[in-house]
Amino acid sequence: MQHGSARQTAGRWLRWPADGLRGTVARSPVTLVFLALFWFLGILTSSVLDGPDDPLLPWVSVSVDTLPDYWPALLLSVLWANGLAGYISGTLLTLAVGLPAERLLGSRRFLAAAVGTQVIGALAGIGFAAGLNGAFEDWGRELSTDSFVGPVALVCGVAAAASAGMGTLWRRRVRLALFTLLVVLALYSGALRDVMSLAAAVTGGIWGPYLFGRRPRWPRSLVSSRREARVLIGLVVVATAVGPVLAALNVRAVGPLAVLAYLFTNAETLDPVALANICADPSMHAECRTARLEQSAGLAGFFLAVLPQVLLIVFADGLRRGRRFAWISALILQGLMTLAAAVRIGFFLAGHTGGVYGVGGKVQPLALVLPMLLPLLVFVLLALSGRLFAVSAAPGTYRRLFLTCATAGVILAAVWVGGGLLLRNGFTPRADMESLLEDLPLRFLPVSEIISRPPELLPQSLPAIILYEGVGVVFWILTCVLLLRSFLEPAYSRFALDEERARTLLTSSGGSTMAWMTLWSGNSYWFSPTGNSYVAYRLGSGVALTVGDPVGPPAELRQSVEGFAAYCAESGVTACFYSVNEATREAAADLGHTDLQVAEETLLPLGTLAFRGKRFQDVRTAFNRAGKAGIRAEWTTYRTAPLSVLDQINAISEEWVAEKRMPEMGFTLGGIEEIDDDGVRLLLAVDQDRTVHGVTSWLPIYRDGEIIGWTLDFMRRRARGFPAAMDFLIASAALSLQDEGFQVLSLSGAPLARNEASSTAASEAGNAAGGAAAPRRVTETPPALEWLMDRLGATLEPVYGFRSLLAYKAKFQPEYVPLYMTYVDAASLPAIANALARAYVPHVSVGQTFTLARRIVGNQR
Repeated sequence: MQHGSARQTAGRWLRWPADGLRGTVARSPVTLVFLALFWFLGILTSSVLDGPDDPLLPWVSVSVDTLPDYWPALLLSVLWANGLAGYISGTLLTLAVGLPAERLLGSRRFLAAAVGTQVIGALAGIGFAAGLNGAFEDWGRELSTDSFVGPVALVCGVAAAASAGMGTLWRRRVRLALFTLLVVLALYSGALRDVMSLAAAVTGGIWGPYLFGRRPRWPRSLVSSRREARVLIGLVVVATAVGPVLAALNVRAVGPLAVLAYLFTNAETLDPVALANICADPSMHAECRTARLEQSAGLAGFFLAVLPQVLLIVFADGLRRGRRFAWISALILQGLMTLAAAVRIGFFLAGHTGGVYGVGGKVQPLALVLPMLLPLLVFVLLALSGRLFAVSAAPGTYRRLFLTCATAGVILAAVWVGGGLLLRNGFTPRADMESLLEDLPLRFLPVSEIISRPPELLPQSLPAIILYEGVGVVFWILTCVLLLRSFLEPAYSRFALDEERARTLLTSSGGSTMAWMTLWSGNSYWFSPTGNSYVAYRLGSGVALTVGDPVGPPAELRQSVEGFAAYCAESGVTACFYSVNEATREAAADLGHTDLQVAEETLLPLGTLAFRGKRFQDVRTAFNRAGKAGIRAEWTTYRTAPLSVLDQINAISEEWVAEKRMPEMGFTLGGIEEIDDDGVRLLLAVDQDRTVHGVTSWLPIYRDGEIIGWTLDFMRRRARGFPAAMDFLIASAALSLQDEGFQVLSLSGAPLARNEASSTAASEAGNAAGGAAAPRRVTETPPALEWLMDRLGATLEPVYGFRSLLAYKAKFQPEYVPLYMTYVDAASLPAIANALARAYVPHVSVGQTFTLARRIVGNQR
């Protein structure tokens, strides 16, 4: 109950865009008063154009001299800015963050967060600047002479504090984006404002939960799903690529990683004094020519100078999408850049500057070597995360891309040579065929590590400059666009043709209620000799684990079971029919298989279904509450839903996984990737503001070429949305699909859970049928194994809640159908268990393994 107000406030945050700006402004008096005071004091002290000046400046700017004489500046510094640009940017930043943050926190807590994070951030910045020495003397010296005015640190602290009241997913998103930006600025730019802002944000992140009446919860894992891990790695690559560029643009960048601007880019941005010093040295004539060219180069020249960083950002988009080619390319490029930078450092430490203008004078070796740890760690991170990036484009995609780029390169090379001859008088010295050809590689590869001498040709006229810079820019922009387009190509697997063949057989002949899962990515296929049936399976630990029953005509079921078992025996692997129905169980029993019930499927027959009577009271209550809340059920598909709806579905799914703090399961449990299919229908719980409160996915059930029903798979609900969303969606789907004329609705199976009454009845019915029919081979499950499965289900219940899920479905009064696993030899059970674990949780991390073990042990205690 103590978190009720926070939850209500967070709920209002979710509806902020729909409420409009007027309501938000009305609830943000502290922000508006601050902005009014911000501009009033600026105008009153004539500080709007150029910032505060003496004698006011020491009293309103934070520096190492603030304490003890000018201590009011710890707080007063937020009420001034360093010029018109600072006032405008500070106002926009305060409006963008302050208005929603104050609404989320409330005015009192907002004021407390603002004052507390600003003061503590300023104190931390001053302490850090005063105490910094040793390896980074330049940074410490710069911080000691720097001063700062403006609301940036306050805004960062408030944003971090307000994030504590958001849902898990958005809290992670906001904090990840905020701290990534601040860490990059602090490590590369290194100004006092960057250190203060980072310290304020850290303070806000720690203090925020207390403002909402709870203690901070430290995350056990940075990522909770494969999708989120890809995004995180892509963000790390982007941050390490952008950092050197920011440092190259800032001639006063003194952060500990600022040296990477000179090691990873060819953008030597020099101030006039440094340029004059280089050109005054007769021995550095070549370096002077190159520096003058780089100083005169425009945006095109800068683009080529930071080309490796641009390519890393492009590859980061592919990493976000799980693309294998992007991972390989990023790994190679990051490795080459790290190696080249290490070589440059080696030359510098050996006494050869190598034209690295930003590294000169007395520099401690440690200040050069330590920054190299970051790119090396990024390289190691990429090398260890290759399993996350398994999405491939169709064969020939990158061959065509290479041919297109090669053709464009040849054409642009011809343009360079031909245009250079026409504009020969626009170069110094005068261009000729020989000099143009010698300079040709530099137009496409303007990286200092590749050239061993400064360029011979320097453009003088405007047409010559456009030609000089434009050839390489056009080529690489075209390459980047083609790369980005390749990452949007549909995913391809080596089983793509088999998947299409399986889809055709499934839609023409039909299969079990869970047959659609056989079409999911990661499955292998065995096709019967007749070509009319198939078995989908996962291969691991020497076990071929089937994805449900064989698919095909019912008359071929027994032949399919026998054929697949024979195929596995010939291939030297163990056949395990998993999550199969009674018919497959009997066919496998004739082959000597032992069976074990591993799940319970729940079915709702359609045609006369009506949620009436006392036993459906919960369902009717969900309908009534949905009507009062203005929530309705809406059918769609993932590929036709609007982008705003897709973003909400993805956010709800990520939030659900993040709350679990455990790896998302796969195999027979679908996720976001599995609902991205034209054959899968989605039913959403949507309110009047188009806020999605819950989502369910429904897989088609085929029989004789027609869809006769649907199977529930994906279920996600917004953590702070409509609480009865699942009851409402399942019941709405049942009535809606019944009206459409379908025959059955499957609520899917619950692994490691079963309804004891239905299982006993099914066993007795099976034994009675076996006694009356022709004799067949019946195997008996070892009691010890049944006991083990029961214990495993009970142990995992607090973690994944399979038994709770089965109990939840009971409110719909379903029919229960047991699902079995069959195996030929008890000695193969350890391998089968390992294969099942890898199938259901293929991407579990070490941290998640310890979390799982800890929760299991805690439950047993």
